[in-house]
Amino acid sequence: MKPTRLKTASLGIQHVLAMYAGAVIVPLIVGAAVGMTPAQLTYLVSIDIFMCGIATLLQVYRGQWVGIGLPIVLGCTFTAVSPMIAIGAANGVSAIYGAIIASGIFVLVIAPFFSRLVRFFPPVVTGSVVTIIGVTLIPVAMNNMGGGQGSPDFGSAENITLAFATLAVIIVMYRFFKGFARSISVLLGLLFGTVLAFFMGKVDFSAVADASWFHLVQPFYFGTPSFEWTGILTMILVAMVSLVESTGVYFAVSDICDKKVTEKDLAKGYRAEGLAIVLGGIFNAFPYTAFSQNVGLMQLSGVKSRSVIFYTAGFLIILGLVPKIGAFTTIIPSSVLGGAMVAMFGMVVAQGVKMLGRVDMNAQENLLIIACSVGLGLGVTVVPDLFKGLPGGIQILTGNGIVAGSMTAIILNIVFNELGRKKASVSVVENKVS
Repeated sequence: MKPTRLKTASLGIQHVLAMYAGAVIVPLIVGAAVGMTPAQLTYLVSIDIFMCGIATLLQVYRGQWVGIGLPIVLGCTFTAVSPMIAIGAANGVSAIYGAIIASGIFVLVIAPFFSRLVRFFPPVVTGSVVTIIGVTLIPVAMNNMGGGQGSPDFGSAENITLAFATLAVIIVMYRFFKGFARSISVLLGLLFGTVLAFFMGKVDFSAVADASWFHLVQPFYFGTPSFEWTGILTMILVAMVSLVESTGVYFAVSDICDKKVTEKDLAKGYRAEGLAIVLGGIFNAFPYTAFSQNVGLMQLSGVKSRSVIFYTAGFLIILGLVPKIGAFTTIIPSSVLGGAMVAMFGMVVAQGVKMLGRVDMNAQENLLIIACSVGLGLGVTVVPDLFKGLPGGIQILTGNGIVAGSMTAIILNIVFNELGRKKASVSVVENKVS
């Protein structure tokens, strides 16, 4: 039975709530670091949400040239935060957006070539990458459960109560209900947690009161972009890393939807991200990549429809144009979000483990690939200063657990499975000749 528009819209809102906090944190961090005024910061957050919707539309759309056509939500990549701050400090805000535009054009150009590297992403790599994504996100959920890292009441009884109450509602809905009620369990958990937080005096409506009702999208709001080679090369490297992360998400969603992803599909997905990055630079937003938290929500709800993500994109566009409405989503306390994140991020881990179930575990090489990639990914997440003595360009690859673990899985797979395959083929030929 086809779900009603109201039900589909509700599921779309659930995806918005799942990714909203992760989407707005990037403009808040970058804007504050480069010294933006409150008015500029408000615009930055709003245009970021608006562009998340546009980028998601580009990706979920199944066209001949652009769009992978899977229920994937795009948001600004965390990998770009430190590089953007560094570029802004060295050359100003205009250089940030010049570098973003250039990196987006680079992605558009290399998309068909990068898609041919799909042979380097067998289940041992994609499963490891998806597992790493989930595992490295768990600390984010735990910090939110405590009230948000650095909050004065971190770990208080109120925050822990709100987090576990939200998680308990999700579990109860999933255990005792079926159909639509189960599929919106996360949304109901967030609503329950927020209402409970209101009665506990932990909901602040000041963001809603201060927000404007409407604002216009304006290209080059922060001025004409400038192009600095160091910044461009840095953002190109960030874009390449984001493509690796997105590839893991593509395969995870294709596995959930039982849809095989071809080289052509990957190329269209990469082009969608490249176009989204270019538009992000033009409208003074950010580089965009596939968001893994929505994969966990999809697995948890069991709803795999592209229609839901179309609604999600539409809601994001509306929220970006009407800051007053968008501000309502910011009143959800961090501890409530943390409770829901535990379930969603945990489902990402579960999906990764499921993908690894197709790997030949009798081969010690595969076990070592999984062990080193997941271990390094989690290790860098827990000890982020491990590689702080290395040059800045190298730290882009080593300073993020997802990136470090993903690159490890790819490289080790080449060493053990690709190079070994070539050697084996040569040996077979030599034996036949002899």
